[in-house]
Amino acid sequence: MSENGVLDTKTYASPYRPTWCPGCGDFGILAAIKAALVDLEIWPHEVFIVSGIGCGSKLPQYIFANGFMTIHGRPLAVATGAKLANPDLHVLVVSGDGDSYGIGGNHFLHTCRRNPDITHIVENNQIYALTKGQYSPTSDVGFRTTTSPDGVVELPVNPVAVALAAGATFIARSYAGEPKHLKRTIMAAMGHRGYALVDVLQPCVAFNKVNTYNWYAERIYDVANDDTYDPTSARDAWERGTEWGDRIPIGILYRREGVPPYETHVPALADGPLVDRDLTARLDPGLLEQLKREYV
Repeated sequence: MSENGVLDTKTYASPYRPTWCPGCGDFGILAAIKAALVDLEIWPHEVFIVSGIGCGSKLPQYIFANGFMTIHGRPLAVATGAKLANPDLHVLVVSGDGDSYGIGGNHFLHTCRRNPDITHIVENNQIYALTKGQYSPTSDVGFRTTTSPDGVVELPVNPVAVALAAGATFIARSYAGEPKHLKRTIMAAMGHRGYALVDVLQPCVAFNKVNTYNWYAERIYDVANDDTYDPTSARDAWERGTEWGDRIPIGILYRREGVPPYETHVPALADGPLVDRDLTARLDPGLLEQLKREYV
């Protein structure tokens, strides 16, 4: 808590300093998450941040809140479990493009269709930075790295198109170079009841010399400034979501309200959150001791 007892960004200050490269887009994402939580009046004990493996997945260490670092590609599964155990928590997943769309691609697909009430913030720098610069699922065709000197030959994953096809009920894109826009987008995503994807375009200043801050600044535009755009239209979302190159749309690309989140369909939660129950009253104490001894 801040010194004056008021919720502010200092409330979320961690004693650990980020080890990210100077200029990394992760700094903007961290600042936007803190600002969004403060503006939404969410205290550290009310939020649970899950990450995987990668540069950006260090984020839970750099914010004073409940956090859990999972193995590579599994944060969405862990986050879904946490939301089922305690639906009152605000559950955030913060993971990279490789974590989310590569090794975690299967979890990404099924989380879109299950629609748990969690917010998924993807740090999309189009490269594997932690392991020193291999191309990722979102790298463009022709992108050259030390392990792909002839250039990438596969078509890149389009997260917006995949999420839309898989049934996601909230799809947005933002940019780490515009933290105010990113904060507003995260707030909108957290206010959505159901799975919310926020694909964040972010430069990697160390290993991606193509998709730089200047490169994005020349291309991005906010669909909110287009009066003809309808974020409730799947057709509009598909047309803008598949636009990439000279112009790249950001903002809320698709929103479908009124779809009950996954946890409302689980019969075991009809009696309330699992964390509020006295499970010892329902289980044999001898069995509990036996189970405990197996893990000691």
